[in-house]
Amino acid sequence: MAKLYFFYGAMNSGKTTRILQCEYNYKEQGMRAVIMKPQTDTKGNDKIVSRIGSSKKVDYLIKKDENIFDLLVNEYGHVDLLLVDEAQFLTTRQVNQLMDIVVDLDIPVMCYGLRTDFKGNGFPGARRLLEIAHELTEIKTICECGKKAMFNVRLMDGKVVTEGDSVAIDGEGKITYTVACAKCFMMKTRKKFDHPEIKYE
Repeated sequence: MAKLYFFYGAMNSGKTTRILQCEYNYKEQGMRAVIMKPQTDTKGNDKIVSRIGSSKKVDYLIKKDENIFDLLVNEYGHVDLLLVDEAQFLTTRQVNQLMDIVVDLDIPVMCYGLRTDFKGNGFPGARRLLEIAHELTEIKTICECGKKAMFNVRLMDGKVVTEGDSVAIDGEGKITYTVACAKCFMMKTRKKFDHPEIKYE
């Protein structure tokens, strides 16, 4: 039985590299893996780009509110696997459509993306994937202090930014990102959650 997978992690955790490897493995076995990403992700334009330098043109850029189920049925023939990069930018409805693809078409769907934005808030697409995916896998990377990185920190001209829209693509304008563990995230952003008296270690 096909499943809906969500592989999530902070930036620099190797999510796109995994997609490229997975697509290559399927191709080597004579199977067809289709790669898509939301049009919202303008980094690389119509390509998925790994931070280690590898890249590949996607099969399709998903428009906002486009029906992915209908797209796959009407525009593609036999598909063995659907890979979705930057899945956090999908809408809740589109994630539901991915589940329909899994259940009704028996095609496995592997989604890769961020869990939260630079404020520590969940993206709608990621939130829905966390709710309904058959399997959840955290792809780990490390903070500058050596602990596991969980958060993304936005920088403008190298300085930490704590306000702004949730979506601002890495490398556009003067925006860059770094990753942080919970403690470093709190220190860098001075963000307080529900219990500011708790000391994070």
